[in-house]
Amino acid sequence: MGLDMYLEKRIYIGANYEHRNIKGTIDIKQDKKKIKINFDKISEITEQAGYWRKANAIHNWFVQNVQEGNDNCADYYVSQKQLKELKDLCEKVIKSLKKSKTKTIKVESGWANGKKTFINEKVFLDTTLADKLLPTQEGFFFGSTDCNKWYLEELENTVEILDEAIKDETSSFYYSSSW
Repeated sequence: MGLDMYLEKRIYIGANYEHRNIKGTIDIKQDKKKIKINFDKISEITEQAGYWRKANAIHNWFVQNVQEGNDNCADYYVSQKQLKELKDLCEKVIKSLKKSKTKTIKVESGWANGKKTFINEKVFLDTTLADKLLPTQEGFFFGSTDCNKWYLEELENTVEILDEAIKDETSSFYYSSSW
């Protein structure tokens, strides 16, 4: 349960149009049983290009910049320009956070034997750029809104995902989420 986020890569094949002259086969099995697929009817193939869990700052960026403020779990087309913009923002915030000092705070981590449990967590002291460019978003099981090591790791993960997506200028990309 919680915020799950997906970047899909859709590759147009058009094998369903004879004039495209697309040839090939697809051989897929599940539990040793062949799944029948008619190649001549395939219009596109979808791959998972990226997955995030509770990366609410990244989700917030997609909602505000791709989904026109509609946080509704639908599929939204993401242009190459938008992919590059998000990557650039992530890199700027990463650079800023790596220069920032940290402090250790106690944060609630759950419950054990009927009592709240806490862990020590390092948070960044200078979050000015992060708050401006990639602010976190509260939500039902959306994860922490602290600017901590998890926030930084999600930005680094996002850069890796977007590096691959940006290299592929022939496919279409779509963002969706669920919670």
